[in-house]
Amino acid sequence: MPLTKRVVPCLDVAGGRVVKGMRFASTRDAGDPVELAARYGGQGADELVFLDITASEERRETTRGLVSAVARVLDIPFTVGGGIGGLRHARDILLAGADKVAINTGAVRDPSVLTGLMDLFGRQCVVVAIDAKRNYDLGAAGGGGDGDAGGDAGGDAGGDAGGAGADGAATAGPVHVRRDAAGRPFWFEVHVYGGKRPAGIDAIAWAGRAQKMGAGEILLTSIDRDGTKDGYDLDLTASVSRSVGIPVVASGGCGRPGHMAEVLGGAGGADAALAASIFHYDSHGIPAVKRFLRDAGVPVRM
Repeated sequence: MPLTKRVVPCLDVAGGRVVKGMRFASTRDAGDPVELAARYGGQGADELVFLDITASEERRETTRGLVSAVARVLDIPFTVGGGIGGLRHARDILLAGADKVAINTGAVRDPSVLTGLMDLFGRQCVVVAIDAKRNYDLGAAGGGGDGDAGGDAGGDAGGDAGGAGADGAATAGPVHVRRDAAGRPFWFEVHVYGGKRPAGIDAIAWAGRAQKMGAGEILLTSIDRDGTKDGYDLDLTASVSRSVGIPVVASGGCGRPGHMAEVLGGAGGADAALAASIFHYDSHGIPAVKRFLRDAGVPVRM
């Protein structure tokens, strides 16, 4: 029997409220995080993701009190990310009730933190969040405007993410060059600090290195598709899914249940589909989405 695919609502939190934006900008209010968490847990969500989307940009830690309040109303796996840069803070978040911690900026700065987290808490607790955006400048790698993530530009399609820079940061290069529908070459670049700063790192290669360093799951968000409701970036998701042997959670662009069927099926290859807008604004309920997926041949837990 095939493994079931997961349907995962996401709470993007800023200022203590759930918000939803477009391409990581122009956010609008979506509700109270505790109330929404209780609703989604009751509707049959497989997991819940809570992201403090301004924590890294504001150079602060995720609000533990709010994490605890959300955890108290849940009986499903709960992932928390945003501003987690080290072992102590990750431990605090897990003790506050999270089952997994998602780390992006902190892992790019120092990939060895993933190994430390794995050694202390187990690989199943370690999620690497990758916020990726298409970049048509093939010479933009090797720093990309983020002082914490340096490195040399890589070669052509295929290859690895390289080693580490002098400060231990992940190094990069557009080692997986793609072509869009018009034939133009591009690469998927990692962005940090809540998607605000390019890191000069090839997202596909970075996913593979993150797994080697200790990640047990990849939370993969397409900045280009975020909030658009145009569907997931199937090229990005399939490329990362093929490059790793750990679960990939697809995020960014879901506007209807059919988009989930695409990304969870052969076209995307994801293990889980994360969505926000279609759940927050009551356009689709989780039970209806799961019935749609089941009828489309996607194995889900009803």
